[in-house]
Amino acid sequence: MASNIYLVRLQISRLGQRMSSFQLNLNPLKEPLGFIKVLEWIASIFAFATCGGFKGKTEIQVACQTSKPDNKTITATFGYPFRLNEASFQTPQGVNVCDVDWKSHVLIGDYSSAAQFYVTFAVFVFLYCIAALLLYVGYTNLYRDSRKLPMIDFVVTLVATFLWLVSTSAWAKALTDIKTATGHNIVQELLPCNQQGVICHFGSVTSMGSLNVSVIFGFLNMILWGGNAWFVYKETSLHSPSNTSTSHSQGGIPPPTGI
Repeated sequence: MASNIYLVRLQISRLGQRMSSFQLNLNPLKEPLGFIKVLEWIASIFAFATCGGFKGKTEIQVACQTSKPDNKTITATFGYPFRLNEASFQTPQGVNVCDVDWKSHVLIGDYSSAAQFYVTFAVFVFLYCIAALLLYVGYTNLYRDSRKLPMIDFVVTLVATFLWLVSTSAWAKALTDIKTATGHNIVQELLPCNQQGVICHFGSVTSMGSLNVSVIFGFLNMILWGGNAWFVYKETSLHSPSNTSTSHSQGGIPPPTGI
């Protein structure tokens, strides 16, 4: 029992010494493992920035059947996290448009779950890439010598690839519904526009090009993480278990395969 406690303390002491000996080594960034991780870090920034920073509005031209009809513009402003059912229509300040309380009418749909899942996951990926790059370039020997760190990295890579697929697919579907809910169909859905004496025409909606880019970067991230899985796998004991076990049994260090 005492010997086991001693071995645990010895391993913790060695780990603490390795963690305290930070040595900057940029060579891993020249290898696929580190270089792709940099690309993943950049792509994650574009993913959550293009989605989380979006703000837009949709406009409707409204005219009343009077002797002198005059078109007025009512506007509904929306953005991340895309709770459209909280985006009410606003009239020009101090203007009564057809005696309708437009503030009580809102857009249709709540797509916050898909949007927030996508952005939150992208932020976590961004943070993980920073930690992984710090490990690659600052504690290269610790990563090489450890059997657990490459395995953890490999598992995280597989899970991240799957979650990129799920989150991006959900967000792409939500984006399609958002375009429908803020497009020409809102004229048919608005109750005042179906009343006699009120004429509505769809005006315009903010371009959602940045949201399209966010979907593209989501699938790009999935490809990057899926491709990087092979290079992370080469660092694990699964790639060459016989050589790894032999080197550890002899007290040596397994030869690096990727970094």
